[in-house]
Amino acid sequence: MTQRPDDGPVPAPGPAWAATSSGPAPDQPPPAAPRPAAHAVDGRDGPARRARAGRPSSSGPGAWLRETAVILVSALVLSLVVKTFLVQSFFIPSASMEDTFVKDDRILVNKLVPGVFDLHRGDIVVFKDPDHWLEAEPVADPGPVRDALNTVLTFIGLLPQDAGEHLVKRVVGLPGDRVACAGSGQPVTVNGVAIDESYLAAGAVPSEMEFDVVVPPNALWVLGDNRQHSSDSRYNQGKAGGGSVPVANVVGVAFVTVWPVDRATVLRNPSAVFAAVPDPS
Repeated sequence: MTQRPDDGPVPAPGPAWAATSSGPAPDQPPPAAPRPAAHAVDGRDGPARRARAGRPSSSGPGAWLRETAVILVSALVLSLVVKTFLVQSFFIPSASMEDTFVKDDRILVNKLVPGVFDLHRGDIVVFKDPDHWLEAEPVADPGPVRDALNTVLTFIGLLPQDAGEHLVKRVVGLPGDRVACAGSGQPVTVNGVAIDESYLAAGAVPSEMEFDVVVPPNALWVLGDNRQHSSDSRYNQGKAGGGSVPVANVVGVAFVTVWPVDRATVLRNPSAVFAAVPDPS
């Protein structure tokens, strides 16, 4: 029979087993394992992509609010820890410590003293009123909302402590010291040694009244730098402790004035004033 041009060559018939067998042909290697699809390798499709799509977005208003809340809470906790254990701010309510402090100055107090560090003569201490040294003064009512807000911010440490139940004075006598003054125009003496108090306010005298005391154990004798305008240990000898302040009442030692800016300064202990004072006998 004559072959038509478009029929092409007729293939030779293959072996009978090729059409029915599912196994590899004899003398041929087994077929290679199928290559994983591209999306299973690079994760651009399929379950991996769908899993990522279910996670919360790291951007957007919700994420910003969460991050802001975390930052604010962390800052408040840190402020509370610092105020409780390390540093606390106070403002000066009166002129009793001029010229070292003036009214409305803001100061920072190191709360590691006393405790981790010792107290020294010449330190400026903030302490809780031991027995009604402060005269009650009328205070304007800020209203319930503002009062509550001020209380919270003061507790956290973001506002300076109201000095309503605290005083600030300078330590002149430590436990066991004998502190005395013979009267107006005479110097204060500590353990028999006269001290030249360079920190006194301009025009102030060491004391306009006579006194002679031995500081009890675990107590301090404190005086204001503006001596004639200070209700200090001298004027409270008829109260509990005989005018001395229990060390347990001390909040800490003032170490810096931070406000107003033009009065910002580091407060240094005037150690030279007490350098010649001997230990109590």
